[in-house]
Order: sequence, then C-alpha cells, then structure tokens
Amino acid sequence: MKALDNKLKNIRNSNYKPSDFIIADAKDADMGGGRRAPGYIREENGKLTDKPASYDSYLNKMEEMTKSEMVDVMLMSMTSAEKLVNKDLFKNSQVTPAVRLNDTSCIWGMLRHGEYDKEESRPFSTTQLRHAINFVDLGLYSMTFNKNVDRDVLMLNKYRDFRDEAEKIGMRHFLEVFNSATMKLSIKDMGEYVNDCILKTLAGQISKEKPLFLKIAYNGPKAMEELASYDPGNLVIGILGGGKGTSRDCFELLRQACKYGARVALFGRKVNLSENQLTIVQTMRNVIENDLKSDEAVKLYHDELNKLNIKPDRDLQNDSELTEESLKM
Repeated sequence: MKALDNKLKNIRNSNYKPSDFIIADAKDADMGGGRRAPGYIREENGKLTDKPASYDSYLNKMEEMTKSEMVDVMLMSMTSAEKLVNKDLFKNSQVTPAVRLNDTSCIWGMLRHGEYDKEESRPFSTTQLRHAINFVDLGLYSMTFNKNVDRDVLMLNKYRDFRDEAEKIGMRHFLEVFNSATMKLSIKDMGEYVNDCILKTLAGQISKEKPLFLKIAYNGPKAMEELASYDPGNLVIGILGGGKGTSRDCFELLRQACKYGARVALFGRKVNLSENQLTIVQTMRNVIENDLKSDEAVKLYHDELNKLNIKPDRDLQNDSELTEESLKM
C-alpha cells in the first residue's frame, strides 16, 4: 500500500495526524500551458532566465521529486506518465502516479495569445481512459460551474459519463472544481457557490463512484471550514495552489487550509516555479508537521536556499508579503 492510501485510511478512520497530510506535485501543466509549461531555465545560482525550460528538464524534475518521496502523488499528463511509468519509476516507490484525465477549456489560459479564460469553461478531454488505465489507476477529473444552466448541465452530464466509464475499468479519481473566471462574485460568495455546487454534485453518487478527494481553490476560512465540516472523513478536501505568488503566500495558504480542514495540497506553479523544488516542499512539510508559522517558514526557506548557494527571487522582506486576497480574510 502506497503512502496516499495509508494516509486516506487514517483520515477516514479519524486517526489523522499532521504527518498524514497529503501533498501532490502537480506537473500536468503541459495539458494546458503550451511551451511555457515546464517553467524557465535557472542558472546554477538559482537566477531565473527568460529561456523556457525543456520538456526533458520537466521530466527530470518529476523523477527527482518522486525519488525524494517528499510528495505522495505525482500528477502528470498522459505523455509524461507513459514515459515515467515505463521506466518503473513508481514500481517500488511510495509515490502514487496520477494523470489529468480531462482538460476543460478553462485550463488553456496559459496559451500565448489565447483568451480562453475569458469565456465560460467547456468540457473536453484529450486523454482516453482505455489507454490511461494501462499506466495508472488514479486520475484527476476537472469541472467548472458557470452559473449557466446549459453549460452546467453539459458539464454534469460529461462527469456522469466519465464516472460510468471509470468505474467499469477500475479508474479511481479525484475531483477538481475551479472557481469560474467569468463570474463576478466576491471571494465569500464564490466560496458559497462552489461549495453548494460540489455538495449537489456528490449527493447523487454512491460511495464506489465518488472522488477520493477534492481539489478546489481556497476561498477563505469560512468556506473551507463549512465544506470540511459537512461530512468529515468521507469528504476529503484538497486545495490547489493557483499562481506562484510569494513564498509567504505558499506557506500561509498551506497553514490556513490545514487549520480549517483541508487534508490535501496539490500545488503546481508554487512548486514548479520555485527557486528549488525539493527545498520548498520540505519547508511545506515543516509548516504542517512542525506547526511552523508562515513568516518563520519563509526565513527557513531562505536559509536553506543560502546553504545551497541559491539566490532567492525576492529578498526576505518582499518574499514575506501576503499578496493573495483569500489569505487576508
């Protein structure tokens, strides 16, 4: 049994302890990000350049993180999963491989000169389940509710069809629900809307077709706490990382989400665009397992970077700023 399954068992049996917090490295940006998905090349001293990194370097980072076993899940595109599973990377590892099983139009926002994030999200899937099941038995399925009955019915129908196919072949899933980029709601109202949409969606499912956990935006303490307290143990809440932000944003997001009931963090850019990916994840573990405050975590992170002769992207003062509004509520 891999770490993910052990930790979920403890969470569901009310035996949760901080070391059971689940961290996923979201390295699936190539499903929606185009050429810039792997991030940018850094010099030996950590200085960021404007040259896009190669896909091979992206794969190398996945291998490095998996071998470290600092994360519990490695989320990838199907192309990456095929390559790394075929190398037996996960064979004797505690890390669970997973793939993004659909790529709704709202994740295409990183495509240069595209404006897909200005339109209501449409369901779409490049990955075929019949191929994916040959490499992994866990995947992410994504939805966005648009407060548009026709769009939302289509989204729900596609999700129902996916669950039917996934159940037949033994594909487990976790459910990502984005905040809509086109809805003009306050953070508070968005949290209430998304929470209600999630609970409405799950209510008609039996246990064997339900997601293992959720992946949602952090819409403040109240929204997180009300969702996490709805059906503790059965409904496991995970948070997505969003933009890179400051290091303080990363650690404070983790700290607040955990405090108000989240048990999973699935971070992409906050890890992939960091000065040193292993170091930032290790610091994230310190925040959760050692109850480290976010400002203290930034200092620790900078100290560790200095030991590696890596210059931080921001000085300590600027990197200690909170810039994300949901963390100031």
